[in-house]
Amino acid sequence: MDDQLQVLVEDLNPGGLWLAPAGFPHAIQGLEEGTEFVLVFNDGNFSENQTLLVTELFAHTPRAVLAKNFGVPQSAFEGLPAPEKYIFRMPVPSPIADVRKQLGAASMTGKYVFRASEVPPKSFAGGATKIIDSKTFEVTNMAALMIDLEPGGMREIHWHPNADEIQYYLGGKARMTVFDAVNNARTFDYSSGDVGYVPKMLAHYIENVGNEPMRVLNAFNKGEYKDVSLNQWLALTPKDLVKGHLNVGDPLLSSLRQGYSPVVKG
Repeated sequence: MDDQLQVLVEDLNPGGLWLAPAGFPHAIQGLEEGTEFVLVFNDGNFSENQTLLVTELFAHTPRAVLAKNFGVPQSAFEGLPAPEKYIFRMPVPSPIADVRKQLGAASMTGKYVFRASEVPPKSFAGGATKIIDSKTFEVTNMAALMIDLEPGGMREIHWHPNADEIQYYLGGKARMTVFDAVNNARTFDYSSGDVGYVPKMLAHYIENVGNEPMRVLNAFNKGEYKDVSLNQWLALTPKDLVKGHLNVGDPLLSSLRQGYSPVVKG
């Protein structure tokens, strides 16, 4: 529920996203086969220990105050749980149409959900990408980039001018080098379940070093996705300047490409 009393009740499938703005109460419930999802926050200092739980709110409010607040006798709260309830078992919920009907005249909204599975990825020679940000998911204050790399494929050298990047590797094996001024660089290997981090404006690449497809979710703490490509930078720079800086010849200069092509083939 948001501050306008708009209520969201939605079923999500693989690839679906939802946004819970700060301070808006929400709950997540698994359906018949259960669920697994990734929670991403735009504040690196967030701690789940500071999450507001309704059980703790009730437990630390005097029963007399609760009774006055809801207009019921104090006996209505005799069954309140003593420990917090953070993740717990419940029956599988009723069909979504029934749940919405039970809420009566509540104002329903779907604006906090984005069905990314219905957005086709952009395919390139070495893989595919999918961007979700405020241009397509209007209410979000974060951005996401899904990358699929074929064996040997590489997310080209680039950097993000406006946001830090946190990565969650969903499958396959990857290698990433992060470059920092003036002569600092670190290389890391990743596999499914690992997390990577790239500070704003640091150049990096991601390479599939395994024999299977690789997938990584990249999340950014800004609502609009932006990147700067090393290849495009050089391609849009006068060739004499590139040659003068790098002492390179036609093999490199003629290969520089203009246009967005973030994934290259191995």
